[in-house]
Amino acid sequence: MSKRADAVVRRLSEGIRLGLLVADEHLPSESDLAESFGVSPVTIREALTTLREQGLVVTRRGRNGGSFVRDVRGGAAELLRERLREVSPAELRDLADHYAAISGTSALLAAHRAGEPDLALITDSMSELQRATDAAGRRRAVSRFQVELAAAAQSPRLIRAVIGMQAEVGPLLWLATTGDADRVEVLRRHREIHAAVLAGDGTRARAQAVAHVYGALARAGALQRTLLTGDEDGGPPGGAAAEVRAW
Repeated sequence: MSKRADAVVRRLSEGIRLGLLVADEHLPSESDLAESFGVSPVTIREALTTLREQGLVVTRRGRNGGSFVRDVRGGAAELLRERLREVSPAELRDLADHYAAISGTSALLAAHRAGEPDLALITDSMSELQRATDAAGRRRAVSRFQVELAAAAQSPRLIRAVIGMQAEVGPLLWLATTGDADRVEVLRRHREIHAAVLAGDGTRARAQAVAHVYGALARAGALQRTLLTGDEDGGPPGGAAAEVRAW
């Protein structure tokens, strides 16, 4: 498999295992996926073949056919453990720095450029986050909120950057948010970002977006140390298995 196809497989498989792509969801067409990932349709077909072999995607024929997500619930915790063990603390921080810059700029520009339709979509995504009752629902709502901010910034490049960083950083940052206090903090930050954007206060919106990312980094770093310490002891990571259950 080519390196580009492998990168597509990794991002889509993480999205499926983490619940960002839900069971029976119809994936975009090969041409749309190719445009989204910046690769050729041939690369997408190669990646989809691998995903089918892994049991993550099924292809259906007929008028309403295409590639659909298979139900693989329960794999998020193990995926997070693997990813956190693979990345070094310095790499984790670097990813967060990059995402903070992108997220902060999205919030700043959204506050200055968003029109009424944009603000309505951001508000709707905020309501979705407040209503979410399970891990998958919260992850999807946070993802949508971030994308709506980028869309309101009126920058197609920024939208692509946000989507790309969510796929790369999401498993490492947001899933370490497990406790009730953490979830309350995430919700509070998003409310602050939302309020600042509605008020047209770009400086405050950016500051809250950046703080949200670095708060997630702190939680992910703490979880990473717990997992690695458990490995060094030669046994299971103590209470970490419970902590890693999806946000």
